Amino acid sequence: MKHAEIKDAAEALFNQQRSPFGAFSLGSETHHAVTVPDAVRRCRWISVDINASAFGLYFVSPSPERARLVPCFDSDYPGIGVATKFISGANGEEIVRHTHNSTEPRWWTDDGMAAMAEMFGNLAWTAQMAPLAPGTSGIAFPVHADRGQCGLVVFLGSEITLPQDALYEIHARCFSLFAAVARLRPGDAGRMRAISKRELECLKLTANGNTSEEIARLLKLSVHTANQYLTQSTQKLNATNRNQAVAKALRLGLIE
Repeated sequence: MKHAEIKDAAEALFNQQRSPFGAFSLGSETHHAVTVPDAVRRCRWISVDINASAFGLYFVSPSPERARLVPCFDSDYPGIGVATKFISGANGEEIVRHTHNSTEPRWWTDDGMAAMAEMFGNLAWTAQMAPLAPGTSGIAFPVHADRGQCGLVVFLGSEITLPQDALYEIHARCFSLFAAVARLRPGDAGRMRAISKRELECLKLTANGNTSEEIARLLKLSVHTANQYLTQSTQKLNATNRNQAVAKALRLGLIE
């Protein structure tokens, strides 16, 4: 099934349900913006509905060569959970490639829970993948939004309950959640200090998985100067760390 067909099917099923965003639907251009805490809360609702113990929403960074998952938030918000550090590291390379080309969900089990493997294995329109985090079971829903943005909504847990007839509806809710998050604008956007070209270059290279040392070498800067640019852009975006700054820059279309 092609991406457009999957999205249409998910949208049709989503529109038959009560929308978690009020009047918002996948094709809506007039839905209300949400805040990050609101998005976290709504992702938690989905998590509760499928009995997941943890969740995370990620953007796929723009570089096809070094694409990686950039965490926007997870169930430890405003902190970052241990599983997220694995998922946004090398473990996410396979699913990143898949997310660029497909919306088919992927699942894994790595915690010895035979019942979870059986439940996931019986789901049509899904496939198994290597574990995103060691010692966990989970399912990952690829999602797409405007401006070619794509990402992943991940749910973890050893007692996830996801019947076949609920799969499309859950995926549709993930689509709508990601679409709303992708359109988020900081409340003080009008007063946000201008971000320089160099600061954006450093952010984009960070999104592509480069370290400060690699950024310095690529841009012919000192490591201190590269870190300074990253610190300045993080402050201007009112972010708490580099990962959050990258996620905000991706949402705002500052880096592509």
